[in-house]
Amino acid sequence: MWALSAVGYRRLGAAAALATAAGGWFSGKLPAHDPWGLWVDHGSSGRTAAAVLAYAGLTVLVVAWWQYGKTAPSVRETLTTLAWWTAPFLLTPPLYSADVYSYIAQGAMVIEGHDVYTVGPSSLDPAGIGGDAAASVGNHWRDTPAPYGPLFLLLSAAVAKTTGGTIVPAVLAMRLIALASLVLIVWAVRRLAREHGTSESRALWLGALNPLLLMHVVAGMHNDGLMIGLMLAGLALALRGRWVAGSALVGLAMMVKSPAAVSLLFIGVMVHASATGPQLRRWAKGLLAPGLVACAVAGSATVVSGTGFGWLRTQGVAGNIHTALSVVSDLGLGLGELGRLLLGTDPEPVKSAVQTLGLAAAVVLIFVLAWRSVKGHLPPVHALGLGLLVLVALSPMVQPWYLLWGLVVVAATQQHGRIPAVLIVLSAALVYETHPTGATPPYGFALAGIAALVAALVIRRAPFLPEAARVPGPRGGDLDAPQSGDLDAPQSTEAPQATA
Repeated sequence: MWALSAVGYRRLGAAAALATAAGGWFSGKLPAHDPWGLWVDHGSSGRTAAAVLAYAGLTVLVVAWWQYGKTAPSVRETLTTLAWWTAPFLLTPPLYSADVYSYIAQGAMVIEGHDVYTVGPSSLDPAGIGGDAAASVGNHWRDTPAPYGPLFLLLSAAVAKTTGGTIVPAVLAMRLIALASLVLIVWAVRRLAREHGTSESRALWLGALNPLLLMHVVAGMHNDGLMIGLMLAGLALALRGRWVAGSALVGLAMMVKSPAAVSLLFIGVMVHASATGPQLRRWAKGLLAPGLVACAVAGSATVVSGTGFGWLRTQGVAGNIHTALSVVSDLGLGLGELGRLLLGTDPEPVKSAVQTLGLAAAVVLIFVLAWRSVKGHLPPVHALGLGLLVLVALSPMVQPWYLLWGLVVVAATQQHGRIPAVLIVLSAALVYETHPTGATPPYGFALAGIAALVAALVIRRAPFLPEAARVPGPRGGDLDAPQSGDLDAPQSTEAPQATA
């Protein structure tokens, strides 16, 4: 197979990103009304051609990313590549999601004094500051209360107020927040990699240069990027012994999206390990102190925002919308429909029960991972990454970008073995699930399935990482030691080559 240098793949990926962005300019999630006339519909033929260009560009970008990871680039080279691949998306309309319109509309609701935790964007005056954004919100979300924390609503309100709600500058301002999130992710991933003795460049390749992140954090502007960045920064501080500041950052991350709260359990493991004195005191400090700090920060942010504590009751609103990537929702729906056909029962209680059992199982597994971390079998940060992956796998609602919650953590803590290999394959596949408009057409799942199959075959036949170096983790475990049967374990006994 042909091969290029790191610079060659950087240029190939930049051209692919440019093609994806150009296609997205005409086939992305265009606003219902753009007074500037920049992001306007050019008809069905134009949309179709642009979507084909976007998919083609995305495919080349995935291939360039995959091959770039085999060239052993330096950290500086990887950061340069990240800048090249990010630049084409800076001025595009929203791609792969309409969520940014909800963010802007909810910010306008805060300004106008609406209770964002009771009503949805449809409550806005069409002629008001958030009218154009509200009209552009996806149908599922127009009457849905905000599931986000007060910190993010304050940022959205600042954007709406500064831009007057005008679509183009408001979207671009939200993209600046997404870029800041990316910078924070890069900073934290590098420091976490250093603490765990893993390759910074490799961690950046999987955790930041990843097309799934570029599409959904930079191009799509999902606020998951900000949550991940704050959470990772908190973990980086906690690993250096600054667990109070780290817990405070996690409290801010929770005020964007609530899944960040899982990391408090693993910061507690770090606190317990470093605490002195009687065992009871160590346990109390580990179990309670990080949570108390984060809750104090979350409470203060809620009071300052003036939005109230309604976010506590809206965390489950997203679960009311069925997504095919949620295994537990699919299983619950199937069992519910079977009961309806055989017994004439209502399928919804069955679906709800299965979803609840899925979350309960996730909680149990997360505590098992925390206990293994306490016993020294897993580094706390790595255990958190696995826990977040479990949470996503068993959640009642799963979107492609949710994989990033745990993926970015694992990228910094484990770079060889079956789990990173699976994450690489899933990253290459899930970018296809969503159309540039944010829709999830049936052929998106077909493309994702084909991509997953091809990627799995390629990574099995050509081991992704040729080295077999054992890098001791911070608690003495071999984070990078390939295990028997690992997809990317070395297949020969030749001297290992240096990789990033």
